[in-house]
Amino acid sequence: MQSDSQNIGKEIDVEKIDLEKLAEKTTDTPGILPYAHQVGSAVVKPEDLGKIKGKAVSAMHEQTKIQMQQLMEQMQLLKQQADTIKHRVSISEKIYRAHIPFEPLINHVYYLYQKEDGTEVLSMIAPNEWGRSKGFPVFIAKVKLLADHTWEILEE
Repeated sequence: MQSDSQNIGKEIDVEKIDLEKLAEKTTDTPGILPYAHQVGSAVVKPEDLGKIKGKAVSAMHEQTKIQMQQLMEQMQLLKQQADTIKHRVSISEKIYRAHIPFEPLINHVYYLYQKEDGTEVLSMIAPNEWGRSKGFPVFIAKVKLLADHTWEILEE
């Protein structure tokens, strides 16, 4: 048998190649073999599919848990905003049912009180401005009339 260094530069006699013996050692689809098909090929190690799927499912659950937490926080914020709007509507309805002895002006501050008989009254006088007269028994809210004729609650 000749060494590799002696074969360098010599022509290969194609007629002497045993194609049947060579066919036993090669494949037409080397990419689907579960092992490297040549000496210089990359090492192919079988993967533990259960382990891969387990990691993927775990990562998916963690990610969806984070997203669900974000949605819960957004829902809580929306609920708080809805509650604020409902309360603002409630105060606005009291104002529009109240006795208003003047014409309210936009961007002016007013005070909503409850009288002894349970009815409401809107006043321009703050609770600390009544002086010797006691004013009304129950202060409900300090409000400001906005340009869209809704009321902003400044203090309760």
